[in-house]
Amino acid sequence: MRKYFGTDGIRGRVGEPNISPDFVLKLGWAAGRVLGHGPGSTILIGKDTRISGYMFESALEAGLAAAGVNIRLLGPMSTPGVAYLTRTFRAAAGIVITASHNPYQDNGIKFFSADGDKLPDEVELAIEAELERPLHTVDAAALGKARRVEDAGGRYIEFCKSTIPAAMNFRGLKLVVDCAHGATYNTAPYVFEELGAEVLPMGTEPDGLNINRNVGSTSPGALCKAVVEAGADLGIAFDGDGDRVLMVNSRGAMVDGDDLLYIIARSRQTAGTLRGDVVGTLMSNLGFEHALHRLGIGFARTQVGDRYIMEHLKRTDAILGGEPSGHIICRDRTSTGDGIVAALQVLAALRRLELSLDDLCAEVEHYPQVLINIRLPERREIVSLPAVVDAVFMAEQELAGRGRVLLRPSGTEPLVRVMVEGAEGAQVQALADRLAAVVRDQIAAGAA
Repeated sequence: MRKYFGTDGIRGRVGEPNISPDFVLKLGWAAGRVLGHGPGSTILIGKDTRISGYMFESALEAGLAAAGVNIRLLGPMSTPGVAYLTRTFRAAAGIVITASHNPYQDNGIKFFSADGDKLPDEVELAIEAELERPLHTVDAAALGKARRVEDAGGRYIEFCKSTIPAAMNFRGLKLVVDCAHGATYNTAPYVFEELGAEVLPMGTEPDGLNINRNVGSTSPGALCKAVVEAGADLGIAFDGDGDRVLMVNSRGAMVDGDDLLYIIARSRQTAGTLRGDVVGTLMSNLGFEHALHRLGIGFARTQVGDRYIMEHLKRTDAILGGEPSGHIICRDRTSTGDGIVAALQVLAALRRLELSLDDLCAEVEHYPQVLINIRLPERREIVSLPAVVDAVFMAEQELAGRGRVLLRPSGTEPLVRVMVEGAEGAQVQALADRLAAVVRDQIAAGAA
């Protein structure tokens, strides 16, 4: 069991025990001990735009230097941008200071290996083991040195542009690009602009406190309105650290990660470059799966989380996977979920297929899906109780193969998530309410 690491690095409220300057300093030292490849090795540090990023950047820098590791400071940089630059610098590892789509009061630390991949469990456990040991600074002559990378943003912009054909451009497209006042504010608008699109930027004025506030992929209302008011062809919304993307069509309607992944897969299939199944999660919409099957494209599901998608992609040598939230992995282009790269693949697909976003989204019929989160008074096993198992069985019988039922405990909070999906909205809502009532009854019975 991991003590500090969650499903995607370490995250929490700023000032709490695991997200404090003293802990992060020691985390930098522990990471340097485990990830550093001997004297003179280099680890990159990037961050999103939270005010606490300054504090944690300095703490990580001090800890890594104490372990004898050199540091390259990237400044504000998206999570996938750090992954890319870690590879190109031949660095020992990359670190991102971010809490992704969370508000500014939170922050966290994500790690990448030298290959730009998320760390495997055994490496995270090794870092945790070092955290339990006393911090010992290397000899003064062996201390690490820090240097700022002045052209980090430009390098990443050129990489993003390289993921579509060199002869392709987006002239004639009018785009609203929402950067959530986050890590893509100084890269994303330039990528699309340099490829010929007319770009109306929003969410590009970070002040340290406004990241994800009423903007970005988790608050798309302002973007929906802006697209319609500007008469834009579409809108693109990133989250705070740039590893998620959602889109808005010309009518101001949201287009989720399932739709975007379908468009990329359809384009790859047409080009003859699709390899393996498309990989989603337990939360991927059943209508999305059926749309892929109509094209003759296989589909596989994993647990919720992009790390599980990537594990499956690697194991099966497949190239495309993603989540409805907009985490989309194009493994034939980069090593992790990248919002800008995924958006470029969608725009390239529209050009290649000579179809609009609306045309392609119309090929995916989204089944009604109801999700109910039920808070537990304490972490305990609920989903395997006989009464709950029986209720799930009865719901599945009622759906008769035309829907899905999913009950799962949250990996980060004391919650049970009840999800029902099917062709008939009224039936889906009724079944979800019935299952939620059973779960609540069992919680109450256990507390009595």
